Amino acid sequence: MSISRATQRPDEQITSMQPGLGRLVLRRFDPRHDSWEALTRLLHRAFSRLASLGLHCSCADQAASLTRERALAGDCFVAVCNGRIIGTLTVEGHDSDSQCEHYRQRSVASVHQFGIEPKWQSRGIGRALLAFAGRWAAARGYTQLALDTPFPADHLIAFYRAQGFSLVDVVRFAGRGYDSAVLSKAAAALGGATLPHLRGGLTHAASPSPLA
Repeated sequence: MSISRATQRPDEQITSMQPGLGRLVLRRFDPRHDSWEALTRLLHRAFSRLASLGLHCSCADQAASLTRERALAGDCFVAVCNGRIIGTLTVEGHDSDSQCEHYRQRSVASVHQFGIEPKWQSRGIGRALLAFAGRWAAARGYTQLALDTPFPADHLIAFYRAQGFSLVDVVRFAGRGYDSAVLSKAAAALGGATLPHLRGGLTHAASPSPLA
């Protein structure tokens, strides 16, 4: 697997050739060339399964203007395969105004708007993006990377636990009809300078998870 970087910063861009998949790039969302509307539609598709289970996240139907507003609150990254965006997340520094006490800690960065195109799920794209976010956090002095997911979504909690995250709180965020599990992990433990080989095969079945 060949690796190149666009800049000297470890969190700016990583490119790799993945067997069976092609050229995979993890990079910042660039509004000069990328579309907020297309990114929003990707999130709608990624979260549609959760919505069908009665777990309604904002990402399931939010307007492009809200996607943009939330992304600009931090740094928005995308996974691009052969020129097409197939996954995204936004990572933010500590949020002093958050309803979540853990997010208010100065040592904690957090992940939001995290979703993978359904037909690309269960191939390691989500894990690669989380590692990318971990390097972003560590490079800026954060010691923890945190996120939240619907508490009833056992499959998502299991996915995050498999990545080394631990449950630190359960929060009922305003506007949500369910409790959210808040999970956290040491940022420095989230990856080295390369991407893993990802599972290939364009006919892989879609996962019920919006990530992985």
